[in-house]
Amino acid sequence: MTDLLLIAVAAATVNNLVLLRLLGLAPVLDSGSSLTQVRRQALAITGVLTVTGSLCHLLDERVLAPSGLPYLRILGFLGITLVTIELVNLMLRRTGNPLPMASTSTTALGVALLTTGTAATFGGALAMGLGTGVGFGLVMLLFTGLRSRLDQAPVPEALRGPAIALVTLGMMSLAFLGFSGLGA
Repeated sequence: MTDLLLIAVAAATVNNLVLLRLLGLAPVLDSGSSLTQVRRQALAITGVLTVTGSLCHLLDERVLAPSGLPYLRILGFLGITLVTIELVNLMLRRTGNPLPMASTSTTALGVALLTTGTAATFGGALAMGLGTGVGFGLVMLLFTGLRSRLDQAPVPEALRGPAIALVTLGMMSLAFLGFSGLGA
């Protein structure tokens, strides 16, 4: 149980998907200004990443590897990813804020590939997917909170816009690396 907690915490902080692997930058940089809207989107993406990572691990472990078909991994993972995102979007249509298909599917596919490559058990895959989703949502919420300050700060002309946003994400990455000694 402690191992699963450490996997989830490490995936959310030190091995953060956005800050370390640069996956999912578009939803983070494009997130809205309303914290309520971003919270809903972060919860939805957390669900997508958790379900996708664990289902793809099961597909790889139970179907593809025993059948000797590992070369179909990306196609199978992509199918699971797209179906999961579409199901979440069906639930989110009532709120009017569906997830962007392209950026969310590439992020979920990255999580699926990382999960099957590193997680040894289904519990580990589930913990890694959940931790990755929580870390992704945390970065989205923190960056949305910082965005209003960035808009009001006296930023030099050359750094305005996406440049200061990427510099801010780089500083957040350094701050998250402070958690690297947590499990030791």
